[in-house]
Amino acid sequence: MFATTDHRYHYSKGGVKEYVPSPSAISLSSDVSFQSDTSSTAAVSTAALKQKELERFPRTKLAHLPTPLEYCPRLSKALNGVNIYIKRDDCTGLATGGNKARKLEWLMADAVEQGADYVMTQGATQSNHCRQTAAAAAKLGLKCHILLEERVKGDADYNENGNVMLDDLFGATREKRGPNLDMAAELEAVAEVYRKEGHNVYVIPGGGSNPVGALGYVNAAYEMVQQFEEQGISVDHIVHATGSTGTQAGLVTGLKACGCNIPLLGYGVRFAKEIQEEKVFKLAKSTAEKIGMPDCVDASDVVVDSSYVGPGYGMPAESTIEAVRLFAEQEGLLLDPVYSAKGAAGLIDYCRKGHFKPGENVVFLHTGGAVALHGYLNYFQK
Repeated sequence: MFATTDHRYHYSKGGVKEYVPSPSAISLSSDVSFQSDTSSTAAVSTAALKQKELERFPRTKLAHLPTPLEYCPRLSKALNGVNIYIKRDDCTGLATGGNKARKLEWLMADAVEQGADYVMTQGATQSNHCRQTAAAAAKLGLKCHILLEERVKGDADYNENGNVMLDDLFGATREKRGPNLDMAAELEAVAEVYRKEGHNVYVIPGGGSNPVGALGYVNAAYEMVQQFEEQGISVDHIVHATGSTGTQAGLVTGLKACGCNIPLLGYGVRFAKEIQEEKVFKLAKSTAEKIGMPDCVDASDVVVDSSYVGPGYGMPAESTIEAVRLFAEQEGLLLDPVYSAKGAAGLIDYCRKGHFKPGENVVFLHTGGAVALHGYLNYFQK
């Protein structure tokens, strides 16, 4: 069961973008807005069919799927009676779980198909993506080399604990780079050195965010649509943290491809709203073309609120720390201070300010990353 209201967006007096039904919104008795069929049965069958169509792309099983969709009663009560559901992509299994496992199923399969003996990628020092890439490479018997960008000046825990420690345990080799470099160019330059040494290098962009990786979240959208129906949930909003764009681009493509018009909102963790929306839409268009539905996503489908970035990427705000503590104390759930907690901070604020109403059903996609907490110990000392 899904919401069918035709949603539009505007800024409240406080500058926060909120969802508001358009004046022409029509309340339908059926469950999903479709171009030609509005029944929930059609929605689920379409999602299942689209999921089958993805089988034409190479894929290797790395994640524990489908991940659970859990109702959080204590958190819901704490957030003014908004019904909070968590899509547990922190439970994907690979190297403590997280959203990158979904992307890597398609990226690593592509690497293997191309005969790669090395995979290379890049990210910030406490990169969840690099940690899961290193683990996937270990699982498949490939060598992994990563470039870590010093976007944040951190202490010993930040530079050696958390994800960095796991990178080493999974056998990855690594180099460091300073801030504000063209990391894609840096990565390609290193890959070229290895190629000249005779290696077949497969380069994965930061966050695994390209049309191949985004297939993981096209598939996740289809999975969620079916779960909503199975659990009988009429979903009003889906929210999540958005960074390297692949998660949001895949989700919006998958939702629109199967005719599901539930509003999707990404809480930015790095870039300004306009920049992030442009980046997400560009990748969504490329992903839609890859699955053979080039016109399914419109720029207006991509919505970002970057009000919760705080001091900057990888630097927790007070709202970030509060979100980590609230989810832990109310539901025993661990967030990370770079991505998921900033998304959760947005969710909390929207509930408190009434942008999400009591009784509405809001799904928060938990992208994982709690390993990074070990790199931020100084923020959580009482």
